[in-house]
Amino acid sequence: MCGLAGLALRLGRTPSGATLDALTRALAHRGPDGHGHHVSGNVALAHTRLSIIDLVTGDQPLFAGAAALVANGEVYNYRELREHNQLHCSTGSDCEPPLHLFRRDGIGFADSLRGMYAIALHDRGTKQLVLSRDPFGIKPLYLAEVAGGLAFASEPQALIAAGLVEPRIRPEARAELLQIQFTTGAETIFEGIRRILPGETVVIADGAITERHRRASLPEGGPEEISAEAALARLDAALEDSVRLHQRSDVPYGMFLSGGIDSSAVLALMARLNEKPVLAFTAGFDVPGAADERAAAAHLAAAAGARHVTVPVTEAEVWRHLPEIVGAMDDPAADYAIIPTWFLARRARQEVKVVLSGEGGDEIFGGYGRYRAAMRPWWLGGKAPRSRGSFDRIDVLREAPTGWRDGTGAAEAAAASPGRTRLQAAQALDVADWLPNDLLIKLDRCLMAHGVEGRTPLLDPGVAASAFRLPDALKVQRGSGKWLLRQWLARHFPAAEPFKPKQGFTVPIGAWIEGVGDRLGPLVAAQPGVAEIARPDRVAALFRHAGGEKHRGFAAWHLLFYALWHRRHVERRPVRGDVFEVLGER
Repeated sequence: MCGLAGLALRLGRTPSGATLDALTRALAHRGPDGHGHHVSGNVALAHTRLSIIDLVTGDQPLFAGAAALVANGEVYNYRELREHNQLHCSTGSDCEPPLHLFRRDGIGFADSLRGMYAIALHDRGTKQLVLSRDPFGIKPLYLAEVAGGLAFASEPQALIAAGLVEPRIRPEARAELLQIQFTTGAETIFEGIRRILPGETVVIADGAITERHRRASLPEGGPEEISAEAALARLDAALEDSVRLHQRSDVPYGMFLSGGIDSSAVLALMARLNEKPVLAFTAGFDVPGAADERAAAAHLAAAAGARHVTVPVTEAEVWRHLPEIVGAMDDPAADYAIIPTWFLARRARQEVKVVLSGEGGDEIFGGYGRYRAAMRPWWLGGKAPRSRGSFDRIDVLREAPTGWRDGTGAAEAAAASPGRTRLQAAQALDVADWLPNDLLIKLDRCLMAHGVEGRTPLLDPGVAASAFRLPDALKVQRGSGKWLLRQWLARHFPAAEPFKPKQGFTVPIGAWIEGVGDRLGPLVAAQPGVAEIARPDRVAALFRHAGGEKHRGFAAWHLLFYALWHRRHVERRPVRGDVFEVLGER
């Protein structure tokens, strides 16, 4: 787990050492254990390292022949790749096998990798730079056209901090952020900064992209014919294999545990595979009426023989640290789950460098309630995912958001490939955008802010192959999603009570906002980013009544998030103090 950045300029141009240093400084939080540079001709690579595997010889860049590599993430099957391909590696790094595979296979080198990764490879012989991102988009990678060629980095803020790109807002992406809490597709909210898409590998020569290759995250085709018993046996093997690989580490690791299905499955497998007690972390809110998962998680931890650490999140702590939390989300996702995730990562860093979590379970196994709605035709009450935005019923903005569903519509068309059911298409839509651009950005930025690596064993090619093409009835049954995974838990970890009604995860942000609405609303309304798009008097009124109807709380939270985000990443103002001090500073 690390940060990477670099420049690929036109032939004859030389990358600036000062720019490379600025990129490195901006990514230091992603890799506090060391850094390295590679400069050759018109190409420069920078790396900041969080040491997880091969603590002694794993520093980057890595070199083999005329090729150099820097990478962010983990290639979990690095041992199998070395053995199967008879690779002669000079280090124990999980990132060296991809370097040798690139020299042998070229642009298709990443097709056999299992893991989360963003990789940059420079071939001095062909004068090409290759950038590659894992199929689920677990690790981020961004690209920008700059004077003289292209620049890339693990985070947009690094490109901006290095003076390579100006922080100008794309209005279409801002409308998406306000309405659905994240932005879609290859374009980011910043003009001129694009995402390398999940599974995408691009070749750059003479400062321009010359070739693209895309690796799919999900298997093609409609539901397969398989019995429940055979599916359970196959799933058990896939889950065990994935968790076993995801536990490869030369430093201590733990997990994030909720009372839900996905993290319960991860806990069950970790308990099966570890001789020592699993270390599990759970966040909770000391607020009447808020969903608090600590008691359910403690029950699960006791049943698995795990050591359980609870992380209380108080309102006072949230207001104190919210500017830092939002500041970490340079590619913005206004998901209120960033709050407990940030506090969990801060506490986990006291004992571990690596945590496993259950992200991806709903998408892979069909868990969301919106999937059941998507399965029905429109005349029976079916509706498309994300068909309503947060401000559709809130008259606060100066102009109604337009075009905010265009990206989702394009992703829907791509997800509905031949043979797929409505359920599969809804799952594929989420895997394409919601997962990488909301859930995984949240996990990456909140954990990297504390130098913690997050691993997601449910997002694995083997798990996806075992689950995505299951018959719909093995995913959704009797009004309940994730049916096969629940059956697996009932058999292998019955303490999870997998068929009990789902509590759901909520952060009491609406109630908190209303409690300080008289003070907070005017501060938010006065921020330049908010004043440009919203009517101040209506913002203040919204904040005074944010704790009632859920949609009002969402709208107030999105404006609060945007105010803090805009201040940090567009106005480029430092974070000093709590939310009231930061927003009150002129």
